[in-house]
Amino acid sequence: MSALFNFQSLLTVTLLLICTCAYLRGLFPSIMDRNKVGLTGTFWKCARIGERMSPFIGTFCIVMAVSILFFN
Repeated sequence: MSALFNFQSLLTVTLLLICTCAYLRGLFPSIMDRNKVGLTGTFWKCARIGERMSPFIGTFCIVMAVSILFFN
């Protein structure tokens, strides 16, 4: 089943995208910062969300991991 039709999979993909973009921005800030518009701007926005909401994103990742490990 596609991640678009399964809500838990959609949340997992979204969290992984946010965490990956925030991590890559930490490694390569110049690449992420110059691409703020268009399709690549989405990655910049995800990185910004990951940086600013870091404790909440971390908590959601832990909750998602527990739900996938124990409730699936």
